[in-house]
Amino acid sequence: MAKQRVLITGISRFLGGHLARRLEQDPDVGEIFGVDLEPPSVELARTEFVRADIRNPLIVKVLQATEVDTLVHAAVIATPGRAGGRAQMKEINVTSHPRTGYAKDAWEVENYARSFGRRRPDVGLTILRFANFIGPQIDTPLTRYFSLPVVPTALGFDPRIQLLHEDDAIEILVRATREQHPGTFNASGDGVVYLSQALRMAGKIAVPIATPFMNLLGSAVRQTGLVDFSPEQLQFLQWGRVGDVHRLKTMFGYTPRYTTTEALRDFITRSKLAKVFSEEQAEQWEKDLYDFLARLSRRRSAPDAAKV
Repeated sequence: MAKQRVLITGISRFLGGHLARRLEQDPDVGEIFGVDLEPPSVELARTEFVRADIRNPLIVKVLQATEVDTLVHAAVIATPGRAGGRAQMKEINVTSHPRTGYAKDAWEVENYARSFGRRRPDVGLTILRFANFIGPQIDTPLTRYFSLPVVPTALGFDPRIQLLHEDDAIEILVRATREQHPGTFNASGDGVVYLSQALRMAGKIAVPIATPFMNLLGSAVRQTGLVDFSPEQLQFLQWGRVGDVHRLKTMFGYTPRYTTTEALRDFITRSKLAKVFSEEQAEQWEKDLYDFLARLSRRRSAPDAAKV
């Protein structure tokens, strides 16, 4: 039986590089090719790096020359700064004309993929909708957000968020590559966490910002180079995002090892995140506040002895 031949786009990024490393350890995987403009950020033994731009039509010749039977598109970009601008980000994600935002990109790339699947039913197609990644090694706008000394939030909003640990993300990609899992799957750890809870766990001071000024703040933060916040990510911090992961567990057959809360806690602990205060202190402050409010309520509801 012929060994699997795999091509991975975005090989210089965390997920692409670590996926290749895992596949290298599988004796049933033959040749592995990694495509990107930059070399892999992790040390790889038998993955052949191909310096190429996936926006260039010549990428078709790479596919033909390598004769791969499996393609993993891991070159999707969520931040315009990393791509060199919004238009370049769009081209890398879905290779079509710019419109509006990363969410539109994700919608379009799924439509392109499904259209391809309808034309080629002989090709197994797996679409993964990942929640925000988090972990001690991966570098994302969200991990940088939690690393800020003072963390901006949207005034009046406390969004629910889901997280996927980097180890679970890699495992899901490996299984999607090595096994047949046709279909579309949301991928996230179980449960949700409110942003206020996450910031309390991280020991960060939140600074509420009125929503009309969020975009201005995002632009200012982007200029510092600390966090590359797109408008869509700022909306995420306002509204949150939650998906049903039932199909991942039942049809895909994988339950993430880390829940959302456990993934966040592992990131905080293993990345040695600088805390302004401990989680225990925050819990005590919250308890003290509730105790004060309860005492105040009891005093106000008690009969006024002076009126008896």
